[in-house]
Amino acid sequence: MSPSGAAPSNRTGALDATSAAKRARSIKLVLTDCDGVLTDTGVYYSEHGEAMKRFSIRDGMGVERLRNAGIATAIITGERSPSVKHRADKLGIEAYLGVRDKAKELDAILEARSITTSEIAYIGDDVNDLSIMGRIGPEGLLGAPGDAMPEVRAAVHCVTQALGGHGAFRELAEWILALRAADTSPTREIPRDGGE
Repeated sequence: MSPSGAAPSNRTGALDATSAAKRARSIKLVLTDCDGVLTDTGVYYSEHGEAMKRFSIRDGMGVERLRNAGIATAIITGERSPSVKHRADKLGIEAYLGVRDKAKELDAILEARSITTSEIAYIGDDVNDLSIMGRIGPEGLLGAPGDAMPEVRAAVHCVTQALGGHGAFRELAEWILALRAADTSPTREIPRDGGE
């Protein structure tokens, strides 16, 4: 949930609650872009180059909550920033750095982890995320921060209330966990005598 307590905007389109929950229960890996999702797109530069990026501690707890549910997290980004590597190390997750073609890199990730696109959720914020989203979206789950580019927000299943770098990843994690916990089975009538 966002700091305001509002639920994320569900843009499941053709996905009804049962289908979304079924997909969520299959998720084994959440892939996240870095800049614009885990950060607010800002970066501090000094005369020596990139100095700092800002990360949300709440997103770190989202990684931990997913891990506790048996779901791995990994960062995939075109950047080669040492700060991203340090953040991934701190969280105990894998980071795919310097990835220019995320859709192509996805093949190696699927093979290395012996999973399919139906077992992946992805959150991104900009047009360079659309190719990998196109691969994952038909079977997996997609999310975007509230301040993602319009074409990205239009392509995903969940748009968070939180902005990039301000808990968007955590909100997506909580959405996935809530879907997994949801009971979407038809209500079964229990016989009056309690028998089958």
